[in-house]
Parts: sequence; structure tokens; C-alpha cells
Amino acid sequence: GVQLVESGGGSVQVGGSLRLSCAASGHMYGRYYMGWFRQAPGKEREGVAVIDSGGESTYADSVKGRFTISKDNANEGVYLQMNSLKPEDTAMYYCAAEATVGRLLSPLEYPYTYWGQGTQVTVSS
Repeated sequence: GVQLVESGGGSVQVGGSLRLSCAASGHMYGRYYMGWFRQAPGKEREGVAVIDSGGESTYADSVKGRFTISKDNANEGVYLQMNSLKPEDTAMYYCAAEATVGRLLSPLEYPYTYWGQGTQVTVSS
């Protein structure tokens, strides 16, 4: 299987920036998707940003223009650069991955197989 380990979370003030990293061990063959999801207390988990093996990315409307997802082809890692952070971005952030045969129609809503343990992001005003 694939193991995912997140890092880079922390506490930041409104308007600040953080960069999350997700290191993957184990190889995914063929087409794959990797992304970031978040869950705030009392809320459902939501998709934030996903990138596929071809480099195509998808973002939630709430983070467009502020967050950027990227990947490292050498080690299948994925990163999330978060700028202009808001209090509503406060959540536990999880990295997820999936190997697929075809193209996902809704990559932010797909039930991914592999998940990391999460890293906390707290934005204070």
C-alpha cells in the first residue's frame, strides 16, 4: 500500500501563509490523484485541492486564488501553499491519494483509499 505523512501545519495569524507537505512511501502505478482535505470541529470533511499525475489541479471555490497545490514527480510528494489565510481555514488537514484507471469526474468528492494522519492548521485573528 501507500503511506502518507503530512507536515507543515501550525498556528498563524490572519493573512499569513503556511506550506503543507505530504510525503508518500510506496509507488502508485499509472494515473493517480493526490490531494488535501480538511475537517473543522463539528463539520464534515471537505476537499480543498487535488492534483493528478498529469499535473491537472482542482480547487474548492473557498480557496481558489489563495491556495496552490503542487507535486514532486521524483518522490510522489504533494504540497499545499496556503496564502492569505482566514480563520475559516482552521482545520485538521489531511493528505489523500488514489490510483485510478480513468479520470475522476469529482476529485474533491471521491472516496480516497489512502490517508495520512493529518496536520493541524490554526488561523487566529
